[in-house]
Amino acid sequence: MTGRVLVLGGTAEARRLAERLVAEGIDVLSSLAGRVADPVLPPGEVRIGGFGGTAGLVAALDGVAALVDATHPFAATMTAHAAAAAAVTGTPLLRLQRPGWTAQPGDDWRWVDSLEQAATAVAGARSVLLTTGRQGLAAFAGLSAHCVVRSVDPPEPPLPVRATVVLARGPFGVEEERALMTAHDVDVVVTKDSGGPMTAAKLTAARELGVPVVLVRRPPLPGGVPVAATVDQAAAWLRERGTTGRPATPSRP
Repeated sequence: MTGRVLVLGGTAEARRLAERLVAEGIDVLSSLAGRVADPVLPPGEVRIGGFGGTAGLVAALDGVAALVDATHPFAATMTAHAAAAAAVTGTPLLRLQRPGWTAQPGDDWRWVDSLEQAATAVAGARSVLLTTGRQGLAAFAGLSAHCVVRSVDPPEPPLPVRATVVLARGPFGVEEERALMTAHDVDVVVTKDSGGPMTAAKLTAARELGVPVVLVRRPPLPGGVPVAATVDQAAAWLRERGTTGRPATPSRP
């Protein structure tokens, strides 16, 4: 198999995979949803915006030799569209998804299955740090607690009545996270199980401060789709399917 690789991106893993493929001389197209106003672009050709559902993605797969879904672990709709479009077209599909977080000694984690359940879990809190992204905040609109809402771009309303919006792009260090929680007297953190080291500092800071964390579980993946946990594994999967290019130099996963 030779030809173009379509990478559904928006994550650090997607960018690193695109870097690796471009360095190997492979024709790669990265697709970003366009939800962030100023995204960090990967090398190679990039398209920004949705496909228009499964049918649009089916059309976009014309001439594509392999599809790698490296979207965010909570981009369930796009992941479902990728699985459906790959099935229709017979395009080899790989899900590249970093592992979720693992609790460490001293962590106080409370697992929930949705943002709505997370809002219920923190209903009695005094000050909540919300790091669930700018979408889906309507689930927390009824909270009476002071809510510190952090996102890259301005969040979508409705917001909690007592909301402090912090616009910032990570990664953040442990000291930054500890300072933010201390400054706002945060007594509970709400986040999604995104996994990876780039956003894990808040978990360390919460552990050090004795602050509980409400974690939203990841949505299930479509059945029958192979999953790679690292960029190395994804590159190996592509090699096994005959995607060709110049010999690769070692790359961190």
